[in-house]
This record gives sequence, C-alpha cells and structure tokens, in this order.
Amino acid sequence: MKEGGEQAMQMLLRILRIALRAAVSLLLIAVFLTPFYWMILTAFKTLGEVMAMPPKFWISEPQWHNFVDAYTRIDFLHYAGNSVLITLGTLVGQALVAIPAAYGFARYRFKGRNTLFGLVLATMMIPGQLIFLPIFVMFARSGLLNTYLSLIVPFIASGLAIFMLRQTFMQVPDSMLEAARLDNASELKIIYTIMLPAAVPTLSTLALLTFIGTWNSYFFPLVWTTTDAVRTLPLGVQKLQDLEGLSPHIVMAGNMTLIVPILIVFLLARRQIMKAFTYMGVK
Repeated sequence: MKEGGEQAMQMLLRILRIALRAAVSLLLIAVFLTPFYWMILTAFKTLGEVMAMPPKFWISEPQWHNFVDAYTRIDFLHYAGNSVLITLGTLVGQALVAIPAAYGFARYRFKGRNTLFGLVLATMMIPGQLIFLPIFVMFARSGLLNTYLSLIVPFIASGLAIFMLRQTFMQVPDSMLEAARLDNASELKIIYTIMLPAAVPTLSTLALLTFIGTWNSYFFPLVWTTTDAVRTLPLGVQKLQDLEGLSPHIVMAGNMTLIVPILIVFLLARRQIMKAFTYMGVK
C-alpha cells in the first residue's frame, strides 16, 4: 500500500509538472503572438472598427483595399526594391568575406592568428550606433551618401558570421582535407565541395539573421541617406505613418507587408536552423 501511494504521488507530481509546463508555454505563446494577431486584425479592419470601443477581436469583413491604399499612398515598389537590392547585396558580400576568412582562421596557422581573431570577436561588442558618425563623415567626403554601397559595405564584414563559420569548419576532419589535397584539389574547390556542404545549417542561420537585420534596418538607412533615392521599406512605412497618422488600419497594412517576407524566409529555413543549433549543441 505504501509503495502504491508513493507511485500515485509521483504520478500526480508528474502530471502537475506537465500541466505547469503547458500553461507556461501557452502563456508565452499568447504573449508573443498577441501583437501579431492585433496587427493582422487592424490591417483588415475599417477605420470605424479600429476606433470602436470596446475593441473587437475578430474581423466582420476583411478590407483588402487597405493594402491597396498603403501601396498607392507611398512609392511602395521603389522602397521594396531598394530593400531587396540592399539585402541581397549584404548577403552576397558577407558570404564573400566571411567564408574565406573563417576558413583561414580554422585551417591555417600563421603569426598573429589568435590576435586577429580576437579583434574579429571584439567587433561584435561595438554597437553600430557608436560609430555611425565617423562612417557618415567618411561617406560624405567620398561621395557615397545616398548610394546603395553606403548601406551594404559597412555590413559585409560580420564578426558573428566569421565566428560561427570558423567553429563549423573546425569540425571537418583533417583527413578529408588531406585526401582532397592529394587529389590536387585547390583551396577554393575544398571550400566549395567540402566546407560549404558541411556548413549548410550554419549558413542558413546566418542568412536568416542577416536578412532580418538588413530588411528591418531603420536607423542606418535613416542617418546615411538624405533622400528617398535609396531608402528602404521601413522608412517607407514610417513615411506612411506620417501621412496616415489618423488611419492606423492603413499603417498596419504597410507593417504587415514589411513582416510577411521575414515569416516566409523563416518558414523556409527553419529546418536548417534547427540542424545548426542541434549540431553546435552536440559538438
């Protein structure tokens, strides 16, 4: 009887722990998803429904023309095109810089390697807002203000990308590299055929982080540009808010358009991201 009572008590405690975890998980989901739900709700409402008190937590009839109004009241395609171009340029630039740099730090022995790598890590501790003014002055003197290069070049050397790729490249067995060199494979071929396939999860994670950071960037396009020529979608949405201060449903439609590409990219890359964190955790 005593053993049966202890087993019942353990079972009860286990059920309580599971219930507590489920409750905490549901609470966290609600905290994180409620703002997104409210944004979507507002984007599809009429102005009267947005201003109604008490607020409605459902949509009686979706107002698709809110998105049309948001697109037509600013030059949406111009801002979106700038965002796409700058984001792709940053992704390509980071790949061209981070991959060979990480390979060199991971597989070559040279004087000052640890010092240089320490400097790379130190750049991760410097906020970008701390150095934007000297970069602005440099761009102004070189005539790079209001150009795409001013929004791409400062971000192609990423300390985080070099660090994560170096850690991944160090896990590749030396025997594979020695076998490739015996077959007269060049260093570029080794990187392309051995290192990059092993680093696909890490590359996917870095690409997602870079995409989110560049696509959502507001501060640097604001301070390094003075016209709308190369300004990006977040600034366009802010301009929409200035124009439509009394139309929150239209502003939310613009914000929803800004977020949708991030969600799509995340859904496409989520499996590789999970693999990257699992691989790094096992190692």
